[in-house]
Amino acid sequence: MPDTTLPVFLAASVPASGRTVLDGEEARHAATVRRLRTGERLVLSDGAGAMARCVVEGVQAGRDALVTLSVESYWTEEPPALRVLVAQALAKGDRGELAVELATEAGVDAIVPWRAARSVAKWEDGGRGEKALGRWRATARAAAKQARRAHVPEVTEPVTTGELAGLVATMSLAVVLESDVPDRLTDLRLPDTGDVLLVVGPEGGVTDEELRALRDAGARAVRLGTTVLRTSTAAAVALGALGALTTRWQ
Repeated sequence: MPDTTLPVFLAASVPASGRTVLDGEEARHAATVRRLRTGERLVLSDGAGAMARCVVEGVQAGRDALVTLSVESYWTEEPPALRVLVAQALAKGDRGELAVELATEAGVDAIVPWRAARSVAKWEDGGRGEKALGRWRATARAAAKQARRAHVPEVTEPVTTGELAGLVATMSLAVVLESDVPDRLTDLRLPDTGDVLLVVGPEGGVTDEELRALRDAGARAVRLGTTVLRTSTAAAVALGALGALTTRWQ
C-alpha cells in the first residue's frame, strides 16, 4: 500500500526500479514550492495506474529544475470494475473548475464537458475554448495529485446534446441528476461492472428537450435527496453515493 502522507508528482513514465529524473513543471514544483531535499521521499505516478515510492537523491532548482530519484518500491493500481463518467454542463466563472476538482477528489474516472442549452459559458471553438478546456484538465491533474490518486481522470473534448445522447446509448447505466423527479438514485439497480454516466446540468437546469433526448437514448432521470444542489457539487455528492452503494470503495 502507498504511503498516503507523501506528495504525488506526475511523470510521463514510472520505472519499476533503478533511478529516474523528474523535470519540467513537476520538478519546479518539487524543488521550489515543496522544497524537497535530498533524503526526502515522494510518490511518482504516470496518472494511469503505475506508482513508485522514491527517495530524492539530488535537487537542482531554477528554471531548468531537475530532481534525481531512486525507486524504492513500485506498484500498479487497476481502475475500478465499475467506472463512473460525469457529463458536466459548462458553468460560469470558476464553478466548472470547482465541479471538476470535487468530482476528481471523489473518484470520477472521466469528465465530459457538456454544451448544455442553458450554460452561460459557451466555450466557442478557438483559443478561448481551448484555454477553458486546458484549465479543466489542469484542475483534474492537480486534484488527482492532491487526492493521491493513481489515475488522473480524462477530460474529453466538449460535446453537444446530440453527442451526449450518443454516449448515453453506450453506457451500462446513464442517469440525469434532477431535483424534481420522483425516482431516486437509491431506487436504481446498479451494475457491478461497466460504465455509469452521471449527467449534471447547468445552474439553469436541463431543458425539457434535452431531457427528452437523453431519455430517448436510455438515460434515467433521478434525484439525490430532498435538497437542490449546485452544478459544482452535484457530481461529487452522487459519486459519494455510488461509492457506498457499489463495490467502488471496496
